[in-house]
Amino acid sequence: MKRSEKAERIAQQLEALYPVIPIPLDHSNPFELLVAVLMSAQTTDLKVNEVTPALFAKADNPKSMANLSIDVILNDIRQVGLAPTKAKNIHRLSEMLNELHEGSVPDSFEELEALPGVGHKTASVVMSQAFGVPAFPVDTHIHRLAARWGLSDGSNVTKTERDLKAVFPREKWNDLHLQIIFFGREYCPARFHDLTKCPICSWSATKKRIREEARK
Repeated sequence: MKRSEKAERIAQQLEALYPVIPIPLDHSNPFELLVAVLMSAQTTDLKVNEVTPALFAKADNPKSMANLSIDVILNDIRQVGLAPTKAKNIHRLSEMLNELHEGSVPDSFEELEALPGVGHKTASVVMSQAFGVPAFPVDTHIHRLAARWGLSDGSNVTKTERDLKAVFPREKWNDLHLQIIFFGREYCPARFHDLTKCPICSWSATKKRIREEARK
C-alpha cells in the first residue's frame, strides 16, 4: 500500500473515532494556551490542567503575569516537571509580550519561538489551536505512531513532521494532530502493545515492525 493511501485510510479511521475533538489543555485565551503548552513539557496534560486554575485566577494576561513574582508563579506550578525553569520562562515571556507585542501573543512562528521556553512544538500548538493556522505539532505520541504506521522512519521529530505534512492534506493537519494524540493514549501505548490487535497498527505496520515491537 502506498504511503498516501495508508494516510488516507488512517485519517478516515481517526475521523470516525474522534468526530468531535476535545482540546487537551484548558484555556480561555491565547496567552493561557501558550503558558499551558509551555508547562506541558515532561508533564501530563492532566497535571497541567490541575495547576493552571490557581495561576490563571491570579493572572490570565501578560501584564498581570509579569507583575507576579517568579516565586508566586513557582508556588502554583511546582507540581509540574522542571517547575523552577518554567516559572522563570513564564515570567520573562510575559515581560517580553508586554515589551515587544503590546501585551498580545504574536501569531507567527518566528516571534513565538523567540520567547523563552517556547520551541517549535509549542509554537505549532499555539498557532494551530489559538489562531487556526495549519500546523502539525509532533509530540512523543505522534512521533511513535508515525513510525509504527510506516508514515515516517522515526529518525527525528523534524523529519516526522515533514513526512506527515507531505501525506496528509493541509486542511486536516490541526485536527489530525489531536486525533493521533488521543488515539495514542487510548489505543496505542508505548509499551506492552500488541500491534496485531490495534485498530490501525494491525493493518498499517509492517511484519518486521510487528516482530520488533513484540520483542520489546
